[in-house]
Amino acid sequence: MSFAAVICASHSTTVVPPMAGAGTELRAGLHFAGHSLVEYQARQAAEAGASHVMILVGAVTQPLSRAVDRLTADGIPVMLVRDMVSLVREAPRDRDMMLIADGAIIAQKHITAVSAHPGNVLLAADDSRATAGFERIDGQHRWAGLLRVSPDLLFGTLDMLGDWDLELTLMRAAVQAGGYRIVVPQEDILEGRIALVDSQASADLVAQALLGGQSEAPSTEGGAEHYLLSRIATRIAPMLLRTQVPATQVRIGGIALSAMGVIAVMLAWPLFGMLLMLCGLTTSLTSDRLGQLARRAQDDGWMALMPGLIVLLGVIMLGDEAGARMDGIYLALLLGIVLLAVRWRRTGGIKPWALFTPGSALILLIIVAFLSSVTAGLALGNLCGIGSVAMMVLRRRA
Repeated sequence: MSFAAVICASHSTTVVPPMAGAGTELRAGLHFAGHSLVEYQARQAAEAGASHVMILVGAVTQPLSRAVDRLTADGIPVMLVRDMVSLVREAPRDRDMMLIADGAIIAQKHITAVSAHPGNVLLAADDSRATAGFERIDGQHRWAGLLRVSPDLLFGTLDMLGDWDLELTLMRAAVQAGGYRIVVPQEDILEGRIALVDSQASADLVAQALLGGQSEAPSTEGGAEHYLLSRIATRIAPMLLRTQVPATQVRIGGIALSAMGVIAVMLAWPLFGMLLMLCGLTTSLTSDRLGQLARRAQDDGWMALMPGLIVLLGVIMLGDEAGARMDGIYLALLLGIVLLAVRWRRTGGIKPWALFTPGSALILLIIVAFLSSVTAGLALGNLCGIGSVAMMVLRRRA
């Protein structure tokens, strides 16, 4: 059953403005994962399958409006809702509603788990010292800031008269209705995968814990990109994300490094050029990881392929410089096939180690060129490329 999502975004932070007359900052506007917290929450809901997202606000601010514009530009249907009357009018009556609490940071796997369970569902945590800041459900559990309710329960609650808090009232209604509880491990609370933040300092601490680990999205790379370069990129990406460096600029940096590597090869500096091209591929993978951490869709366009395509040009130039022009062309063609197959997920399901990618070719060429010659590296690379393409063809799934 499909569902919509509502994100509460009206509570202010606990930090007192430093100057008299300064505006009160909202929790929803706290910086997290390269953009505001409410934008991160909306992207999480859309990734879990929400048909559209409503943001319940007390007042429409300029940062909130800009967040809605960015989400809409990325194809996520989102709207700002200012009061209960508007929520009753806009909320769909034929599907469940997921609610994300104000200031809640929840790992994507838990949002996916709640979205997969129809009806009344609550994300809960055991009552302990670590969950003292969470709303109590009973003597055993506390609410972890996420729930899903049926249309009957939602509109039955919205029809109530008086001044009341939407998220807490809905939570209590779901508990009274006997809603199913998904209890999260205590490790997720202690390690910051579930948290309620009320200041920029606490949001930064959670970001450091949540984004500093491995990306939740599985790697779609192969060869050296999968086993080596992506691991480096995964460590670099959180640091760049906290400095708000756009992923597009990082991608352009990867293209520039790869192009500089080709120029170095043309100037008869093959080893230095191959190292630069390897750095360009790593930088491009870092751009992919930035998109994953910020819950953005992976860029599968030609710009994402540009660093790899430039590396193929560099391989051809290596063949020209080594007097093995055709070997360079053949290797570039084989690597191009593997590059497209990996990027478009058409590898036939073979293991990542069997994919002879541009990164794998560069590492092989650097090692063989250092021990013997570039010509020998090109010849060995052609054999590896033929074997990789053969495995993709012969083991392709029906």
